[in-house]
Amino acid sequence: MNERVIIGKELSTVKESKRLPALDAVRGLAVIGMYIQHFALNQWNSFVSGNTMILFMLCSGISYTIMARRMLEGNTERKFLNIRILVRSVFIDFVGYLLILLNGPFAVVLTAYAMLYVLTLPLVHLSAKKLFILSGAAFVLCPPLMLIGMSLLEGAALLSDIAGGPGSALAWAPVFLAGMAIGRLDLHKTGTIIKFIAAGVVILIPVKLVEIFVLPGIYQSYMEWASLNPALVNAEIDAYAMWPYNTQPIMWHMLFISMPQGGSSCELLAGTGGSLILLGMFCLIEKVHGMFLKPFCNVGKLSLTLYVIQIVVGWGLEVVGVDRSFMVPCGDIMVAILVIFLGYIFMKFKSSPFETMMRTFEKKFI
Repeated sequence: MNERVIIGKELSTVKESKRLPALDAVRGLAVIGMYIQHFALNQWNSFVSGNTMILFMLCSGISYTIMARRMLEGNTERKFLNIRILVRSVFIDFVGYLLILLNGPFAVVLTAYAMLYVLTLPLVHLSAKKLFILSGAAFVLCPPLMLIGMSLLEGAALLSDIAGGPGSALAWAPVFLAGMAIGRLDLHKTGTIIKFIAAGVVILIPVKLVEIFVLPGIYQSYMEWASLNPALVNAEIDAYAMWPYNTQPIMWHMLFISMPQGGSSCELLAGTGGSLILLGMFCLIEKVHGMFLKPFCNVGKLSLTLYVIQIVVGWGLEVVGVDRSFMVPCGDIMVAILVIFLGYIFMKFKSSPFETMMRTFEKKFI
């Protein structure tokens, strides 16, 4: 039998493998949070800013490991796994750059997401323990490294996607690696689920206390010290000078601010802690009343399509001059219902445009 046909059948088996409804539902919740952040943000739901992306990255890391494990357990050769990941990354990257061309009101993270797929490919075979260790180290090392990248790699599109600030692959790597480690565990065991919730609480509470009582003082001390060093705050940059003399000063103060999509360790840890609690709760709900998760599952299965739609809609509203903020009572609830309805309609007609295009694109190379 032709090798391409064999691999195609194995990929089909992987696609038809039993999905994790709780994981799809949590991913769907993250997508709904993105829509609320972009179209109905207010003082009551401001917590979704940044945290929805952290939640999405955690789910993506879990899915990434599960996909790789199922392919390898299905006797798919490692080189075909590598090809599939690389082809998928190219497709996501291409879609991301098309959306960036629109120059809409929202930042596009698909290019950084694609880079994460490539950069973490050598790590898919590692054990959960090693991945957790790498993730812990990344929470410490990645924030300062991405700030250095933001200064040195500005204007270099591909390199900037890898390590060019808070929206780069390096900035999201700690959370993605944590998701990869979790994907190595048995997500059906109640004991594992309880550990998720407990770990989330243990991470979230201390980090929030540091954010409130410690971080502001450190930030103030740093800014007072920086004010005594004019070269740090008043540097005159010649945009036409040779690299690296045309780069901006490194914005170290961002390490001491916990703000949405700021990339600091505190922001990432707090978001990860909350995400673990949500994941654990949804896993418990799946065991008791799994049917309640179906509306969120529909959205989660269409995450790429719905992500693209929100970018295009935001751009379209800006073009025609319509205020994209739903400043009406319960506007966030209306947006959430609309996204769930979209998920229902797409699943009703068994349509997932961009997911289908991605799978078709994969088959051209595998």
